[in-house]
Amino acid sequence: MAVSNGVSNGEEMCPYRLVLEHVTSRWGVLVLIELLERPYRFGELRRAIGRVSEKMLTQTLQTLERDGLVHRDAKPVIPPRVDYSLTDLGREAAQQVRGLALWTSERMGEVQKAREAYDMRKAESRT
Repeated sequence: MAVSNGVSNGEEMCPYRLVLEHVTSRWGVLVLIELLERPYRFGELRRAIGRVSEKMLTQTLQTLERDGLVHRDAKPVIPPRVDYSLTDLGREAAQQVRGLALWTSERMGEVQKAREAYDMRKAESRT
């Protein structure tokens, strides 16, 4: 799918990979899933996600906004009010990501068993 135009910039070489990276990043996934529920103000979203720095959340929101997945609505009031919501494209992406998150949650027991079996095999091979 990548089309080379002689430029080494990853975005121009393979733009869909960058969007996939943005959507499936640690914070991108959580932002998209939270915004599926309702629009959030920045502080509310940060508390809902938990353990994300202000800088990282800002970067994630800007990246998702640039990709057309998040809408930033700045209202000219005092104090300033900024709401974040999903665009139609963002809602579609968020539903896909949520499906993967649900699958992960449902299959965590099997994953844990596989990890334990792997760790046992590795420990036995060292002895």
